[in-house]
Amino acid sequence: MATKATIREPAPGEAERPEGKGEQLIRGVGLGSATSLNMIFMIGVGPFITIPLIVAAMGGPQAMLGWICGALLVVCDGLVWAELGAAMPGSGGSYQYLQEIYGAKKLGRLFSFLFVWQLTFSAPLSLASGCIGLARYASYIWPGLAREVGQRKFHVPMPLVGGAFDASFVVTLGTFVAMGAVGLAVLLLYRRITIIGRLARYLWVGVIVTVLWVIVSGITHFDRSRAFDFPPGAFSLSWRFFTGLGSAMLISVYDYWGYYHVCFIGGEIKDPGRTIPRAIIYSIFAVAAIYLVMNISILGVVPWQDLVETAKPENSGVRNYIIAVFMERLYGNWAGTLASLLIMWTAFASVFSLILGYSRAPYAAALDGNYFKVFARVHPKGRFPYVSLLVLGAVGAAFCLLDLKDVITGLVVIRIIVQFILQTVGVIVLRIRRPDLPRPFRMWLYPIPALLAFVGFVYILYMRDKPQQAIWIAVALIIVGVAIYMVRSWRRREWPFDAVARHRLSG
Repeated sequence: MATKATIREPAPGEAERPEGKGEQLIRGVGLGSATSLNMIFMIGVGPFITIPLIVAAMGGPQAMLGWICGALLVVCDGLVWAELGAAMPGSGGSYQYLQEIYGAKKLGRLFSFLFVWQLTFSAPLSLASGCIGLARYASYIWPGLAREVGQRKFHVPMPLVGGAFDASFVVTLGTFVAMGAVGLAVLLLYRRITIIGRLARYLWVGVIVTVLWVIVSGITHFDRSRAFDFPPGAFSLSWRFFTGLGSAMLISVYDYWGYYHVCFIGGEIKDPGRTIPRAIIYSIFAVAAIYLVMNISILGVVPWQDLVETAKPENSGVRNYIIAVFMERLYGNWAGTLASLLIMWTAFASVFSLILGYSRAPYAAALDGNYFKVFARVHPKGRFPYVSLLVLGAVGAAFCLLDLKDVITGLVVIRIIVQFILQTVGVIVLRIRRPDLPRPFRMWLYPIPALLAFVGFVYILYMRDKPQQAIWIAVALIIVGVAIYMVRSWRRREWPFDAVARHRLSG
């Protein structure tokens, strides 16, 4: 059971500030704002563009198993984050967790560096996915945005792994809308955290209005026979069933991600020992319920065969804005346009929340001397990490050139390999290494949730069609990151070269 963390009470009119090195951030985000930030991060454009992909992955309404299993997986992993976030409520999230778990001056220094290194790529990938989805719903309203202005494909043989690396870059007028959304989010975030907390609540209202409209529309036009029209052999436990489930879970996990978002701004959370676990748990259960009801409602209106058809590459124009088409069928063109505007609002709210949270991780690492020091700079008036904010925004804008499916797959695989697996194992390692560490929140049914999260992540890594390409991209990213770390450590005489430096001095 969680107990209240001991935090210094601020003087009248003064915001709470965390202890730490460098210029201190403001503890100005309470439970309501923290939960709102989590939810708008989770309910981005993802569920509105991935429903056909999930249904196609399993070939029928049984794809709801992907949502259910994905929800169980993130609940287990959410308990990992809740325990770590309550115990170490500073900025940076996984950066500081990996350091503490594996040793701040040993292997943990390498792992925490690799986490920030991959975040420099995976966070902008996540940002780009939201902005690409926003632009594609904008193309429903303004079809001219879908017009291509440039295209480039790459095919690089990889004989060592028996395959090839394939990528495509397609530039449309909508690409510039996506990039503009990145710029607007950065502009709004270029201010004090207390103001951002209020902005988050306003954005959250738009998110809830959108999903409630979709749910109510689906329920009032629900056809039970259509929603549960399972194809023959839908639940046959074949290899195709399990690979389809793996693909569906990968997409559902992408849609659920964000439940841990509050941990990255832990240094700006009021009463973090209580607020962080509650914000994580509340947002997971709320969003899981919303997703399940929304998807069942849609299946009760749109035949699953139509969703599978829209998921085909040649029909990507329809797939891009399936909810707009859904509303258009029910109410007419005006409803499709309004739905598109609301989903664009929802996508932007998610992007807003994402940049806010992830920009604090490079800041925390640089402040600790374990990343490029320019990221430690804090805005003199607003006291927010403006360099980190600007860099992630710029990289995210560049990733808007990529294909959405490649963005989602690359994001999930990189994050699981470099971050989530290390952390799910790490929460058990930390219990063994640091049993005395104060833990305001302890994982329920320890260690079962951590073990289940580990198994679930490994499952969706490998139990998919052609998983090798994304895995090898992640491995290549790790190799480059390790090389950069080793060069920096050699020059600075840090682990693992600190022993060499001491030997030279003693000699």
